[in-house]
Order: sequence, then structure tokens, then C-alpha cells
Amino acid sequence: MASEDRRARRSRRLLRESFVSLVLERGFSAVTVEDIAARADVGRATFYTHYSDKDALLDQIVSDLIADMNARMAPLVSTSTEGFTGKPVLEMFRHVAEERAAYRVVLRGEGDGRALRRFTEDRVAAAVEVFAGRAAATGVTLRIDAQLLARAWVGELVAVMQWWLETESTLTPEQITETLLDLSLRGRYWASGFDGEPSAHRTA
Repeated sequence: MASEDRRARRSRRLLRESFVSLVLERGFSAVTVEDIAARADVGRATFYTHYSDKDALLDQIVSDLIADMNARMAPLVSTSTEGFTGKPVLEMFRHVAEERAAYRVVLRGEGDGRALRRFTEDRVAAAVEVFAGRAAATGVTLRIDAQLLARAWVGELVAVMQWWLETESTLTPEQITETLLDLSLRGRYWASGFDGEPSAHRTA
């Protein structure tokens, strides 16, 4: 039984790695089950033992990324009432760095964008919970609807992740986090180089 479990895990790992590398080379629509099995050096029957089709394999990859991300973020969410510590963002970018190839597939929107939508919606739900929880714990009232606030924040994060991965930026997760923390605390007005009150620079 144990040896069978090890073989199954090895097969799934090989199929996942083969699928990811092929999608990055050719795009999701150009990759077939036969291609994946051949790259993994397993038979088609082995592929179908684990996945019904390549869509199911992509679904499993994003499910695994989400599960891993949530597990890593869970110990940090409880400290979010301290304010914007940057710890959850840092952990997120560290995870992206460790799973760079898989995240590139997801964030590119491969598979008709289904995986990207799932990842985005999961992060939005988590952000809504954090923002609402922080507001309740500190006794403040959100000035923007929690859903809108969360979607703006997650959209920004996803865009930065996409750029970071695709340009092979040399910025570290720590540097990215520090920059995003400054942006969160000081705002785009400050980031654009202005001082003083924003109203002083408004134009019609």
C-alpha cells in the first residue's frame, strides 16, 4: 500500500510538472493528454488513473496552490488586527516564488481563465474577511464597501505578481512587500511624488 501511494504521488508530480512545462511552452489549448503523458514518461492509462482530462489537472493544480496558500496564511491572519504588518503579503509572494512555474500558468489565464478566476475569488474572499475583521477589532468603519476594497487590493496584487513573474524581476519578496506596504499606508498620491493634500493638485 505504501509503495503504491508513493508511486501514485510520483506519477501525479511528474504529470503536473510535465503539464506546467508544456503549457508554458505551447499554451493550454495546444497541449494534449498524449503530450503530457509522453513528457512525464508514463502511459495514457496512468494519466487517466489520476485525471479525467487536462482541465481536471489544471483544476487540481490551482486547488493545491490555494490550499497551500491558505495553510501558510492562516497563522498570520489572526495578527492582521495589528494593522498593515505586511506579513501576509510577504508570505504570499514567498509562496509564488516557490511555485513560480505553476503560478505563471494560473496568472496567465491559461484554460480560458478559469484557474485565474478561482485563485482571484479565493483571495478576494480572504481579503474581505481580513478587512472586515480588522475593522471590527479596531472599532473603525470601512469607508469603502468591503467587496470593492478587497477586489481593488487583490487586483493590484495579481497584477504585480504577473509582472514580477513574467519579467523575471530581480526584486525579492521582501522588497515587493515593502513597496506594497508603503503604497497601502501612504497611497498612490504619495507614490506619485506629491506632497501635501491631494486637493491641491486636482484638475478639472
